[in-house]
Amino acid sequence: MATLKDVAMLAGVGMSTASRAISGAGPVSAEAMKKVQAAIEQLNFRPSSIGRSLSAQSLGMIGIFCPSFFGAYYGTILKQTDIELRAMRRHVVVATGCGDGTPREEAIEAVKFLIGRDCDGIVVLGHDLFDEDMQMLHKMHPKMAFLNRRGPGLDSSSFCPDHRRGGELAAQTLLEAGHRKLAVVSGPTGTWDNEERLHGFFDELAKRGIQRDDVRLIPSDFSREGGFAATQQLIDEGRTFTGLFCANDEMAVGAMSCFHRAGISVPADVSIVGYDDDYSAEFSSPGLTSVHIPMQQLTQNAVRWLLNLCYGTQHEITREFPVTVTRRGSVAAPGQA
Repeated sequence: MATLKDVAMLAGVGMSTASRAISGAGPVSAEAMKKVQAAIEQLNFRPSSIGRSLSAQSLGMIGIFCPSFFGAYYGTILKQTDIELRAMRRHVVVATGCGDGTPREEAIEAVKFLIGRDCDGIVVLGHDLFDEDMQMLHKMHPKMAFLNRRGPGLDSSSFCPDHRRGGELAAQTLLEAGHRKLAVVSGPTGTWDNEERLHGFFDELAKRGIQRDDVRLIPSDFSREGGFAATQQLIDEGRTFTGLFCANDEMAVGAMSCFHRAGISVPADVSIVGYDDDYSAEFSSPGLTSVHIPMQQLTQNAVRWLLNLCYGTQHEITREFPVTVTRRGSVAAPGQA
């Protein structure tokens, strides 16, 4: 296998010049660059990633912990992370939380795996982590960005929208359409961002005289299957409601499918509001009204913040992520198509 020394000798340049030509770090004349490129092609030279890493004291990789590979929500985050890193000729290493432990245990193990692989920086989707877990992991690896989550003492590392505001907007959307008999399919109990949006939702209802005990809530798991099962439970219970808030779009799509199979019309019989406004919301039938969380912008800023921290780039970073509602056909006044 050809070495850097072989390339330098064939090109008739010094080792340092050949190294700069290959890495792109430092000045190289056009003539020298041409000679080095010709030598690389002739020798079929492939730079050693280990050698580059030792020289730069960096693997050129950013890790990301993602609880799952499935769904539009996680797909948006993974895609945007890869886009940002490829633009900098860096690569992403992904660890997921699938395993036999609790979601919290799997999250901690996955982040520690990325730390052990010497990732330059790490993005963490930490809704299953406790505050003390975030602080412990950040202490182990300070170049860590927490996506869609806030933690005490971690303001500079946190990139998160106002989920309480998102919950308020979901409630306002149903109330303004005239709905007062409501039900909720939530995410897992105790999950930070889920609890935040529920607090906002029920606080807004309380302002309008609707108490939490008057609203049937069924916890689920943020999946389409979970949304379908929770909605079937609501139907089987026979409880009357005209408005349903689902704590993410995946569950909302599952709910719509369940209603369709049961002969219940959306929005003539039941209006539905989802959360996230991922790309599935636009293509459901009817289109899903959803609280819009700008996950692409959140991810972009978290990754760019790490790039600045790890590689000295100068990306401008924002931490303001407005939460809005995208209105589609899944919400109407009670009894109206």
